[in-house]
This record gives sequence, C-alpha cells and structure tokens, in this order.
Amino acid sequence: MGGPTAFFNRTYDETMALLLEARNYVAHHEAADQAKLPPHLRLQASYEAMRVTTRLTQVMAWLLAQKAVHAGEMTQEQAASDEYALSGGHICSEPSGPESELLPGGLRSLLDRSHGLYVRVARLDEMVRRNVA
Repeated sequence: MGGPTAFFNRTYDETMALLLEARNYVAHHEAADQAKLPPHLRLQASYEAMRVTTRLTQVMAWLLAQKAVHAGEMTQEQAASDEYALSGGHICSEPSGPESELLPGGLRSLLDRSHGLYVRVARLDEMVRRNVA
C-alpha cells in the first residue's frame, strides 16, 4: 500500500484512536470533571463534548466512504456525492472560543485535536469533490 491509501489509513487510525480517547473521557472522566464546574460551564462542557463527538463521527463516516472507494466497493463519484460528503461544517469547523480555557484539560485537548482533524479532512473532502467535478 502506498500513496493515498496509506495516507487514508493513517488518518483512519488517528480518527479511531481519538474516538476511543473521547469515549474513555466521557466514560471515566467527564462526570468528575464537570462536577467541579459551575452550572454555566457544565453546560458549555456538555456542548463541547457533543461537538467533539460530532466532529469525529463525521470524519469517520467520510473516511469509511473513502476506504470503500479504495477497496473498489463504490466509485469516487458516489463517494463525492452529497450523501457521503463531510457534513456538520457550521458546528464542527469553528474552533473553541476563549471560554474553553475554563474547561477541563482533557476536554480541551480533545476539542483542539478533533478540530484540527476535522479541518484537515474538510480540505480533503474539497479536493476529492473538485477532482470528481
């Protein structure tokens, strides 16, 4: 395997690792971290945790479609359709605001890394769509 397939596999592995880390954070740390926060920050933390989840599920869905293309299970044209496009842009593409500095460190780390991954994959999605058009 070389070229684009290797790149997609690395991005897929990165996404899977981040998904597992996010799951572990929610399962083992989120409640304790949020218990220390005032109500308005608990609400913000819940919102941001959902944003991490949204980013990662959108990226994973897009990567699975690309893997299907590389495996010959669908055409690049099918994968570039709106049905398989990376979505959630208005929620996922915005970075966290300055109020996130008050959120727990584990959540901030997930926010930053999931944002970087989403932005990178959004550029890939644009490239794929442009190449098919």
